[in-house]
Amino acid sequence: MNVLKDLQKSEDVKKLSYVQMECLAEDIRKEIISAAENNGGHLSANLGIVETTIALYRTFDFPKDKLIFDVGHQCYAHKILSGRKDLFGSIRTEGGLSGFPDSSESEYDVFTTGHAGNSLSLGLGLCAARDRLKEDYFVVNVIGDGALVNGLNLEALTSSQEKPAKLIVILNDNGMSISKNKNGFYRLISKGTTKKGYVKSKNAFKKIFGKTFVHTFLKKIGNLIKRIFNKNAVFERFGFKYVGVVDGNNVKEMSKILERVKNVARYKAVFLHIRTQKGKGLKQAEKESDLYHGVGKHLDYGNGSSVLGQSLIAAAEKDPKVVVITAGMKDGTGTVVFEKAFPDRFFDVGIAEEYAVSFAAGMAKGGLKPVVAVYSTFFQRSYDQILHDVCLQNLPVVFCADRAGFVGEDGKTHQGLFDLSYVMHAPNMSVFAPSFDGELAEMLNYALTLKGPSFIRYPKNAEGLDGEVSDIGENPMQTVKDGTDITVIAVGPRCLDIACKFASVYNKSVKVVSARVLKPLDKTFLSAIKTPVITMEENAVTGGFGSTVAQYFSDKNVKVINLGAKDAFVKHAAAQVQMADNGLNVENLTDIADRLLGVKS
Repeated sequence: MNVLKDLQKSEDVKKLSYVQMECLAEDIRKEIISAAENNGGHLSANLGIVETTIALYRTFDFPKDKLIFDVGHQCYAHKILSGRKDLFGSIRTEGGLSGFPDSSESEYDVFTTGHAGNSLSLGLGLCAARDRLKEDYFVVNVIGDGALVNGLNLEALTSSQEKPAKLIVILNDNGMSISKNKNGFYRLISKGTTKKGYVKSKNAFKKIFGKTFVHTFLKKIGNLIKRIFNKNAVFERFGFKYVGVVDGNNVKEMSKILERVKNVARYKAVFLHIRTQKGKGLKQAEKESDLYHGVGKHLDYGNGSSVLGQSLIAAAEKDPKVVVITAGMKDGTGTVVFEKAFPDRFFDVGIAEEYAVSFAAGMAKGGLKPVVAVYSTFFQRSYDQILHDVCLQNLPVVFCADRAGFVGEDGKTHQGLFDLSYVMHAPNMSVFAPSFDGELAEMLNYALTLKGPSFIRYPKNAEGLDGEVSDIGENPMQTVKDGTDITVIAVGPRCLDIACKFASVYNKSVKVVSARVLKPLDKTFLSAIKTPVITMEENAVTGGFGSTVAQYFSDKNVKVINLGAKDAFVKHAAAQVQMADNGLNVENLTDIADRLLGVKS
């Protein structure tokens, strides 16, 4: 029975029997696994939330009611049920569906969301607008993968003792963020009524006494005891009716619970705590849900930079002061090997980048040498802590920004195109961009010798160039190919590769330079350049490295053209396509060089 095939509109879910809904869940899982095999994507979290999503569509009236996913990567079943099933095979491909909720793609996607921790604030804002304008709809937040303990969600949670009616917050508790969740608050809320004995007792009372006076009396006594001893009563102190814990993978139970929750929510905000199995329906994803959190084509889960992990181990073996911090992404950053080698010197703080940076500042002030390994796009959340807690204090914290530059299929919410614009202007900060693996190791070692903060940024899976490792301090900028007519200064492996290809085919003499140290700017090296200059970087062209080069040459007789990401959010496509669309290719370099040199076409 293929139930999904016959679904034409989102409201058709309301007509299904429970048996049909179970079949629908299996149909949707097959679609998700197939799409992940072909296009890559966020797999295990989406497999775990299928039944809950179906139950939500049975209970609520989307898009009139508003559904917000936090983190947004849980949205695959939602996309299939919201009229996009025929396009689902195109997810994460150029011109196809986004892998995240995208308000420009469908009215069912209220916000474009890819980062964690914002949903409760967004939901409260929607409720305020709704009530102010006297409109009528439910706001449903689905918070999963450890996002509840992000600081922004906690700020929203504790912002008031009363929450608006028709607000429902669903905690999708699967025991994970990206990696296994170790957060203290998370562990607190995962106890209490999650114990099997509590659930069994409730069911036993109901079976024995039914809805008699005795049952009603015992229920009231039970609720009193629950309020006294249940740690999750904390949510009721912040204006929610707490309901939990419910099996989020039981579509019948979820449907019935949501109907009751919806009725209660008409008068009081509800916090619904559900349990789901991350990776459900795919054995390897159930067993290793963290590795299958995000996969490439053919379900290849890969790993982060093994060079970083091994380099950190080597550094820690030499220096007992070296410690490593990540924010729920130890596999993706490649630091998981460091955790195995030095478990007492490794700290995974969950989805809490701001805390990670300030935590590192405290460590550095106390005499340690912390390395913070986080994806570039997530470092954005910790800008104030980087500036105020680290740079202002001039503390020796090393930031390693994985996934810097164009990130391909993850799309506009995850592009690592802004880090240079917010770290280049930070006083005391040193900024590095390795062009091959050996340089990453060398830069890490060099950064650990500095007395102030440093930032090392590098793309994922870059096909960089091999080369001889030379001293970073003595050669901040390195000439890769000499030339006399025009100079191309490239940041990172992919731009350097394009620059070298351009130099090999252009009919003039091209000097190619690898900008390994972006800050402090190597003015001695630049002062020797007399030819026109083109800079290339995988960063927003506004405020990036090229801007500092152009500023240096502004009072000198040298023409400078900066290439980088345009002033627009970059949609999902292959990274090479994204680079070409932003002028980072041989053809555009040729056109610009011709204009600078006055070459007639």
